[in-house]
Amino acid sequence: MEIRANIISRIAEAEREGWLGEVEVLKVSLSGAEDKLAQVDRHPGQRTAVGLGMPVTRSENH
Repeated sequence: MEIRANIISRIAEAEREGWLGEVEVLKVSLSGAEDKLAQVDRHPGQRTAVGLGMPVTRSENH
């Protein structure tokens, strides 16, 4: 969401400065960021933490 907000801010700056090519590129980036956020929203169960257990050290003999 921070990336999306940053892109929107950069689009506004590019529009103020008249950087039309940059505006178009940033709009493509914004679309990609919004697609990624939509994917995350569609699969909320995949954001759960996974327990990996405690690491085990091996002795020098193994």
